[in-house]
Amino acid sequence: MSLTDRVHQTAAYSGQMIDAGSYVEPRRVLRNTYLLLSMTLAFSAATAALSATMGWPAPGFVLTLIGYFGLLFAITKFRNSAVGVGLLFVLTGFMGYTLGPIINHFMHLPNGGQIVMMAMGSTAAIFLTLSGIALTSKRDFSFLGNFLMVGMIVAILASLAAYFFSMPVLSLAVSAGVVLLMSGYILYQTSAIVQGGETNYVMATLNLFITLFNLFVNLLQIFGVLGGDD
Repeated sequence: MSLTDRVHQTAAYSGQMIDAGSYVEPRRVLRNTYLLLSMTLAFSAATAALSATMGWPAPGFVLTLIGYFGLLFAITKFRNSAVGVGLLFVLTGFMGYTLGPIINHFMHLPNGGQIVMMAMGSTAAIFLTLSGIALTSKRDFSFLGNFLMVGMIVAILASLAAYFFSMPVLSLAVSAGVVLLMSGYILYQTSAIVQGGETNYVMATLNLFITLFNLFVNLLQIFGVLGGDD
């Protein structure tokens, strides 16, 4: 089946979504989530590769925030329709575009290709391992919610301090902390689907995509420093 056919198939599924108050089989949500996640990851990777190859400049901090949060709001609003699926591809493509300049930065390092591949491989390994744990154990990881939320607030504040006060050691520590937090989010979000707490696969895909994106970017930062990035 072609990518276009899969997009239409996924959009058709979204039109069949059941209201939040009705029961939705977790296996169906999980299946649709993984299908859509694989498609958005492939699309984002293609956009990132195009952005890096063409040498497109970074969109800038303000434009990135406007595009990111604007699309987040739109996807949340249209999460129960095919429009939400289309907007999800717009967001993941936009994030892939912003990733291109970052990849270019690391590719200019002496061992840049190895760093990027290590980050990709580690991201995939972490996701597959932790998703497998959540799926096979069927344990409820909802208790992680408050801890992860507080951890992200601390990480954001620490990252701002590291940026404005030029503290590379703190920046590395933040990246390591974010990797741990994103790992926790994989358990939390996958568990929410398995336990029936998340019944909308568009939102489930969005959350997992953002988690994987942040995991990959912060692994790049860590491997870049360990690999000699000044």
